[in-house]
Amino acid sequence: MAEVKKVFMVEDDRNFGTVMKAYLEINGFLVTWVKDGMLAYQKFKESEYDICVLDVMLPNVDGFTIARQIKETNADIPIVFLTAKVMKEDVLEGFRTGADDYITKPFDSEILIYKLNAILNRKKSSESKETKEFYDIGEAKFNHSLRYIEFRDQKHKLSPKEADLLMLLCQTENKVLARDTALKQVWGETGYFTTRSMDVYITKLRKYLKDVPNVEIINIHGSGYQLSTIQL
Repeated sequence: MAEVKKVFMVEDDRNFGTVMKAYLEINGFLVTWVKDGMLAYQKFKESEYDICVLDVMLPNVDGFTIARQIKETNADIPIVFLTAKVMKEDVLEGFRTGADDYITKPFDSEILIYKLNAILNRKKSSESKETKEFYDIGEAKFNHSLRYIEFRDQKHKLSPKEADLLMLLCQTENKVLARDTALKQVWGETGYFTTRSMDVYITKLRKYLKDVPNVEIINIHGSGYQLSTIQL
């Protein structure tokens, strides 16, 4: 029997929420539905979930704020925004919070199911995959084993820690790399001086990638960093 995936859904429209919850459950998901943004974060902390589906425009606390709170608790959980807000800045804000997808209303419910399954399958695959040697970062090429970034006529040699940190960013591309996760995997500890050291390495990586179109390493306040390669 296939494992049932648990969805944490925040949606204030009762009619829309009722239909969506029923449709998700028909398609094999187990749904916890919260209708008020003020209650969402506390409810999220009471259980474990595989993916979050959040409306943006909610009473009391908006979906972006809820997503940031959730990422502080679980930086690796996938988040999908459902919203009527289609302005470029709203979409960017959604991805800055660590969203895996941003779906504008109205949408086809069947497409939502496919997107949720694709995200969950991708997450499962990334958790089991071995370290790769080569990574594409937009138009740039990153060789982890030989420790260099190549873009057009530029080639930057990386230190071992720079290469390991960039590899982690590539493995979590367009998602949040939790600060503590990076510190433990690259430096082996999470102290003050290693944190400051990582900030310096992030600055260096930004410098190496500054000329690559549509590529940016973003600070996710209170959580970590995101290698953003989103093209709008």
